[in-house]
Amino acid sequence: MDEVNPGSQAAAELSQAAQAELLDMCEDQFALLEEVQNEIVLREPEPCENPQEQSENQLIAAEAELKQWLTLEPDLLIGNSEILLQAAKEEMLKMCSDLEMIVSCCETKRDKLRETKELEQKWLEEKKQVLIAVNDHTERLHMEKEQLSEHSLLRDIKEKIAKMKAYQDKLMECLGDVLDKHLPLPQDRSTSNKKKKNAEPELNEDQVSLTEVLEVLL
Repeated sequence: MDEVNPGSQAAAELSQAAQAELLDMCEDQFALLEEVQNEIVLREPEPCENPQEQSENQLIAAEAELKQWLTLEPDLLIGNSEILLQAAKEEMLKMCSDLEMIVSCCETKRDKLRETKELEQKWLEEKKQVLIAVNDHTERLHMEKEQLSEHSLLRDIKEKIAKMKAYQDKLMECLGDVLDKHLPLPQDRSTSNKKKKNAEPELNEDQVSLTEVLEVLL
């Protein structure tokens, strides 16, 4: 919408009679304004010895004038319908221009908010995807940790069993040596007098060594 120039457009559309009436009204208002200014100058209070009393008098006078103005009803400066219609048109055009500016600002702000919303939604979707990937990775690591723990536990048990078996074999070997040295099997009397160097003792089938007994018990 085109901007309104109150001076040129109003002068172009008003009739000559309306323009003359408007000019006369302006001259009357300027003359009235001059009279009021002169009255104000003439009514200026003379210097008073008591400034406080002078201030109180001015305040009383201002309050009385205010009450008088409040009791008055405002009158139209002009009654010509053509001039009033033209003034209303100008005011409406100005208001429309202001409203269009407000609408444009609101649309710009709306577009910016929409763009910000799209960026926030995109950022939110990316964060959701990252969160899903992190949860999957965490769950996979947890499963791998459980499997690794089970495998490590089984391996540790096997190693302990192997160590126990090796220790048991070594212990039985040492025990056998001790028993053979300190608790040998009894020999037959017939062969007791026969001493041969590097000769192994002959065992009876009914005799069982203490080593074999311990092995069975263990």
